[in-house]
Amino acid sequence: MKKLFILGAAITSLTISSCTTVPLTGRSRLNLVGDSQVLPMAFQAYGEFLTENKGAVLSPSNAQAQQVKRVGNNIIASVKAYMNNNGYGESIKNYQWEVNVVQSKELNAWCMPGGKIVVYTGLLPVTKDDAGLATVMGHEIAHAIAGHSAERMSKEMVSQGIGVAGNVALSKNAQSQSIFNTLYG
Repeated sequence: MKKLFILGAAITSLTISSCTTVPLTGRSRLNLVGDSQVLPMAFQAYGEFLTENKGAVLSPSNAQAQQVKRVGNNIIASVKAYMNNNGYGESIKNYQWEVNVVQSKELNAWCMPGGKIVVYTGLLPVTKDDAGLATVMGHEIAHAIAGHSAERMSKEMVSQGIGVAGNVALSKNAQSQSIFNTLYG
């Protein structure tokens, strides 16, 4: 029981100390991983994605690629100006903004942590014009700025930690461990 109490206290302390506030919304969140961990992973994954989809990435001279990059660069400039003018510039200082367009029927766009953006050509007929495209791209960029990937990773770490802690705490009682594993997964 003492081990369980200590473990619970440690988890509570870690959770409290890792609570941060999303700069633009003021929403509280759990943040166990920072940009120093997330950005290198995102940059590597983006590079791998581009390599794996090399034949599908549109040339910069392609009209659709030019439209997406123009709209993306306008949003990026606005984001940088807003963040810097409102005291949040530090949170995006390590971003390495990049916009690419992938030839695909898929209706999708995404922005990885650090500003790595992909728009699929299948989305362009739906967005219709620069304003529609800016709406989608702005939404995706907002996910990156809000740190949703780091938040998701933090939640997964807590979930895994609870699973390990539960198994350790209940390891001496096979029936309790079986119930925990059934309930927890």
